[in-house]
Amino acid sequence: MRLRCAVLDDFQNVATEVADWSPLANEVEVVPFTAHFPDEDTLAVALADFDIVVTLRERVPFPASLIARLPRLKLLIASGMRNTVIDYAAAEAHGVTVCGTASTSTPPVELTWALLLGLARGLVEESNALRSGGPWQQTVGADLHGRRLGLLGLGKIGSRVARVGLAFGMRVTAWSQNLTKEYADEVGVHLAASKEDLLAESDFVSIHLALSDRTRGLLGPAEIALLKPTAYLINTSRAAIVDQEALLGALHAGRIAGAGVDVFDAEPLPADHPMRTAPRLLATPHLGYVSQANYATYYGQAVEDIQAYLAGSPLRRLP
Repeated sequence: MRLRCAVLDDFQNVATEVADWSPLANEVEVVPFTAHFPDEDTLAVALADFDIVVTLRERVPFPASLIARLPRLKLLIASGMRNTVIDYAAAEAHGVTVCGTASTSTPPVELTWALLLGLARGLVEESNALRSGGPWQQTVGADLHGRRLGLLGLGKIGSRVARVGLAFGMRVTAWSQNLTKEYADEVGVHLAASKEDLLAESDFVSIHLALSDRTRGLLGPAEIALLKPTAYLINTSRAAIVDQEALLGALHAGRIAGAGVDVFDAEPLPADHPMRTAPRLLATPHLGYVSQANYATYYGQAVEDIQAYLAGSPLRRLP
């Protein structure tokens, strides 16, 4: 009897197209799920008959309580080599092998700039007006050249965002709790004296920090109040870094020029979620790592992980 493999959150229904799963055909039945399971109970029922699960990024938590309800589960594969929502100790205790895949930071860098440029030049408003017979020109674009780009985080993603900003002729400033002047100089950006200075002085602020106890709620009401009325805030990192109520309040009150957001406190967003109707917001449904090349890597290496596990030599084990 073949093993059964569930592929979660295959929203575009492409998991079996972007990679060659045929090497597993004789041993594994692959079942993609194109809808998100909203809670642990539903997920536990759906996965009860599966031996292998492939999950995307950190979209689906696998706590001890869920793992204990999946007695058939033997192999859990997460895209990327870092996942904070899997209980590794529980997986080990229940005999579940956890593996990862490679991932590239290029797609979230590109999406950051798509959001920033879309906001700066009013692309959504102008495109919608043009297609619907609306006014011809209704916005005045915000310039990038000579403006200050403030980066919260200067790691793999933040440093690449910085270099694009420099290419646009922007003045780039960065801050994080561990950022040194030596590294900021190496990237070619200015080290802000403090988080508060960066927020108060920047025309565009983009967040590129990992979620942790130190960064959760890093931008609360007081921090968002420091932003200029003409400033834009971009978050392609994690929703919990920004106080969502404070951000919504600033958007509705017009206290900032706009925000570009790819991450949310509930995903997929409920139909009545206030982020769906907030003014001055350019929002995308968590597309940061969603690209053809990344998906080919995720699912191609998931196939490799399954083959290696079946051969008794698991690859890319996590954590």
